[in-house]
Formats: sequence, structure tokens, C-alpha cells
Amino acid sequence: MSFQSNCHQNNLATILIFNYFSDMKKLTLILILAIGPALSFAQQKLNKDEQKLIELIDKNYQETVALLEEVLNINSGSLNKEGVREVGRVFAREFEKIGFQTEWVEVPAEVNRAGHFVATRKGSKGKKLFLIGHLDTVFEKDMPFTPFTWLNDSTATGQGANDMKGGDVLVFASLKALHELGLLDDRSVTVYFMGDEESSGDNELSRRDFIERAKSHDIALGYETAQGFNTVTVARRGSSGWTLKTTGRQSHSSGVFGPNAGYGAIYEAARILNEFREALAGEKYLTFNPGQFIGGSDITYDEETGKGEALGKTNIVAREAYVTGDLRFLGEAQKEAARAKMREIVANNLPRTSAEISFRDGIPSMEPGEENYALAEILNQVSMDMGLGEVKPGDPGSRGAADIAYVADILPGLDGLGASGRGAHAPGETINMKQFPDLIKRNTILLYRLTR
Repeated sequence: MSFQSNCHQNNLATILIFNYFSDMKKLTLILILAIGPALSFAQQKLNKDEQKLIELIDKNYQETVALLEEVLNINSGSLNKEGVREVGRVFAREFEKIGFQTEWVEVPAEVNRAGHFVATRKGSKGKKLFLIGHLDTVFEKDMPFTPFTWLNDSTATGQGANDMKGGDVLVFASLKALHELGLLDDRSVTVYFMGDEESSGDNELSRRDFIERAKSHDIALGYETAQGFNTVTVARRGSSGWTLKTTGRQSHSSGVFGPNAGYGAIYEAARILNEFREALAGEKYLTFNPGQFIGGSDITYDEETGKGEALGKTNIVAREAYVTGDLRFLGEAQKEAARAKMREIVANNLPRTSAEISFRDGIPSMEPGEENYALAEILNQVSMDMGLGEVKPGDPGSRGAADIAYVADILPGLDGLGASGRGAHAPGETINMKQFPDLIKRNTILLYRLTR
């Protein structure tokens, strides 16, 4: 190959290489122009205070995780009164550091529960916020204990990790950041962490102070388990209990269905349960579940422990049956209509049997109101401004009962603002530590905007 030809090829290669890198620079520039604004767009939608709050959450995060570990490592089953109080003492220590007045609300002795933790700041500016959590878990002292443990770089486990000590810690982390920037000055915030949400001894007595304090506020926010970034709770079903008692004529089984022996207590209870199913199953938001069924010639049942015994033989027509269950509903009208239909079914007895049903009120429902949807839209805007995506109201049928429902007819509110995770109420309950920092940040910006 000649020198001239060689130079020509080298020049051609140089031109191609130059054009390649020029195109890459252009592409890089295009990407910078396209992606750069997208990356900073969310930050531009946050004001200077909000940006500082985000930075402060990151700065404090290791302390936040340490607090989460501390409270998860204390057993606080609803019946472990000292354990519940100990978790309350940890939060009292922390809330007092950020300018809150704290107190322990005792409940009447007959309730047989630990009581509740309350922290308050009072001011004259912005909306008055009522923030709701609970200190207790379903894991009692006699159950296997699971301490705070990292499972991987994005998941941890522990008793009550997402239901709901993670939510309690999230509340504190948000308020700590607001306090450190002076953004809680002259603002009114009440933090109310219940001591018996998972198993309340007497709802009326235990929730009396809670309901009364709520009346002086503008907005209620609940920190039960979050369903990720994209859903918030604007409504929750209520729960109540029912007890069915049936009786039959105890006699020889050879005469069952006949005019003298009749059908017996167990057949009567079975008829009633099946007719409940036929008449009411499938109604939107309504569920009713028989959790225990005891029947025989003689039965006993302990309401405190939930344990029952039955004595009987296959050749004896059952004299007694006892069924306990729950009823879930959205709104008092649905609850009362269901109860009326259940009473009607109970009254239509099989031959030689009798039956009675009684109902026990539990947690009311949180109905979806316009003000709740308006709050959901504020949260949605916060999430969009932070670049975390859209937040939509969730299906009320997907969430169980919670304490916010006791004040839902007093205050507009949102729930499901707490930590995310899986396996609530089960061994190995987890918290999503990858989402946790961003959920804290989003809640902090929400509180900031609501109190301006």
C-alpha cells in the first residue's frame, strides 16, 4: 500500500472517529438536556424548607433506624402491660427532646390494659393535627420472640415492624426534622399512640380520652401499615362481634329429624350459618366469619381466653352449640341492615330447637368523605412534587378496622401513612427498609404543608 493511500485511509478513520465522538457528545448533550430537568424537576417543586427537610431526614436516618431497633426489641403484646409502658417510655424520652409535652393516659382497672402514650405541642398557626399510632402488637410474651434483624439490604424483620412500630418511628422522625428547622413553632400537634389497638379490653372506656382530645383538632392522620407509595386509605371497614347460641332436645340419635328428637343444636347452628352465607355473602364491603364452633351435649367457653370444650357422643342429639364470629362493614347502615337480616334468620328455627344471637360493637367504620379525598389529593401532590409517583385512594374493602375510625365522624383524615412491609400479625413480619426513608420524607412534607 502506498504512503498516499495509507494517509487517505488514516484520514478517513480519523474523520469517522471524530464523527463518532461528535455524535456521542451530541447524544450526551441531548441526554443531559432531557434527563437533567427531569432529575431536578421534583426538587424544583419543593421550596427551600422542604428541600432542607429532605436533607435532614437523610442526616438523621441512622438515629431513626436505631430507634426502630430499640422499640422492636421490646415485647409489647397487648396483654404485656409493662412491655407496652416500656415502649411508651422510649417514645416519651425522644419526644421530650424535640419540645413535646408527654403523658401516660391510664385506663380504668377493669379494662385490664396498659394505657396510652400522648405527646403534645400547642400553637395558634396552621391546621391542628391529630397523629395516631399504637404501641402494642399481637405478639404476647409467651410467643416466640423475633428481634430486629436485617434480612438483606432492603428488608428487616421484628415484632410489629410494619404493624405498627415502624409507623410510630416514622411519625417521630418527621416531627424531629420539622422541629430541628423550627417549623413546629406555634403549631398544634397531638401524637396519640394507643396501648391496646390489637386487643382492647373495653372500647368505650379505653377510647374515651382519645375521642375527647380529637375534638380540638382539624385533621386526623393514621400511621397503620402503608401499601407502598401509590395507595392511601380514605376509608376503612368497621368490625364488630357476634355470638350465636342454639339449643336442642338431647335424645337418642336414632330419633333425629323426628317429631320428638327434632334436629338438635348443631344442625340448627349449621342451618343458621349456611343461611347467613346464602343471604349476605357477596355484598360489597360486608363479611361475617364464624371463628369458633362448639357443640355437643354439654359445652363450656371462656370469653377471656377464647378456649372452649365440648362433651358429646355420636349417638346423642346435641343439646348445645355456641358460635363466635366477627362482622365487617362500611357504614352504620350496612352494619344494622346485616344484623337485622341475621336476626331474622336466627328466629326461623328448626323443629325442637331454639336460637339467639347477640352483637357486640367493636371498632366503627371510617366512611369515605369528600374531605378525606381532598386530603388524599394533597398527599398525591406532595408525592408527585417529590418524584415518587401518583397516590390514589385505596379500596376500603382491602383494609381492616383501625383506631382512626373512632374519630372519623369528628375529623377528616387519612390512614395507611406508616411503614410498608409484609406478614403483619405473623411470625417473620417485615418492614421494607428501602421504602422507609422516602415514606418518612413524604410524610414530613405532608405535615409541613398541612401546618403552614
